[in-house]
Amino acid sequence: MLEKLILRRIYKDANPQTWLQHQFGFRKAHSTIQQCHRLTDIINKALEEKQYCTAVFLGVNQAFDKVWHPGLLYKIKQTLSPGYFSLLKSYLQDRYFVTKFNNETSSKLPMLSSVPHGSILGPLLYTIYTADLPTSNKTILSTFADDTAIFTTHPDPTTASVSLQDHLNNIEKWFRKWKLKINENKSTHITFSLRQGQCPPIYINQTIVPHEETVIYLGLYFDGRLTWKVHIVMKRKQLLNKTRELKWLIGKTSPLSLENKLLLYKTVLKPIRTYGIELWGCATKSNIAINQRYQSKLLRTVTNAPWYVSNHTLHTDLRIPYFRTVFQERIAKHRTVITTHPNPTMKPLLQLAYNRRLKRRWSFDGLH
Repeated sequence: MLEKLILRRIYKDANPQTWLQHQFGFRKAHSTIQQCHRLTDIINKALEEKQYCTAVFLGVNQAFDKVWHPGLLYKIKQTLSPGYFSLLKSYLQDRYFVTKFNNETSSKLPMLSSVPHGSILGPLLYTIYTADLPTSNKTILSTFADDTAIFTTHPDPTTASVSLQDHLNNIEKWFRKWKLKINENKSTHITFSLRQGQCPPIYINQTIVPHEETVIYLGLYFDGRLTWKVHIVMKRKQLLNKTRELKWLIGKTSPLSLENKLLLYKTVLKPIRTYGIELWGCATKSNIAINQRYQSKLLRTVTNAPWYVSNHTLHTDLRIPYFRTVFQERIAKHRTVITTHPNPTMKPLLQLAYNRRLKRRWSFDGLH
């Protein structure tokens, strides 16, 4: 209860919008889809302008466990009003840990790092600790909790990589100073472009970051041309695996009522198939049809419908909308939220580019 009261008071007094813009995790009115929309907007504009968009997605080792208490207290003093410093200092101090293996237990040792796991204030403390990550005028920084991505665009691939490398060098220094560590083997470098060639390699800790054709960020699969086909195919496989697990409950021979089968479909399978549809819903009709065909097949299995019952009848009678309908509804709601969003980094998403060179659709095109 006390932690909740402190948290509410800090957000009221400190106004995170003034010192926390790139971080979308653990914040009210901020979501993974909104953060990913920022990235897709950058990529789409780069593709439209025949540029190279190169990005690195950082893997951080044990981010929450490595929050250094003296450094955290220093940043609390710099960020929050003086009254919070003494309160949060007492909150962090005098914490100990023991290790137990079989019947043996180690002696009690003080905790000099880590935010309390499962606590109300833990996420805020981590956010304060990483709020001063170095930024650059030539790159875009995107963070959601410890998931960090850095993007930059330029017509010349070498220049793009140089800008990205310069920012990474500053971030490396910051990580060393505040006793955190980037895992270069778990980090990913990717180039988004419709042009031939790739951007030169990127280095972290003097090691080349692996270059991939597809990267996963916040549950979405980004391919090098942003066609969303990889994401749709992977979600199709995930749906197939989950359906097999539920077959004994929603299959043709299941004794469950149709009402309960539909309830399982809407609570377990629907979130998988519709997550991020505000962004990938603008994919080509052939890619969208991959998921739509599976949905129709699944509804036919759930209802044990005979062959002569059309897919349209199934969707209508069960009140299950088609993917295009879901996309239009969700993107309309998404735009309304962005219009009044408190974070200024979301405002550029509302500025639609007209007279576009490419025929590909952007998210908000679904409204027209």
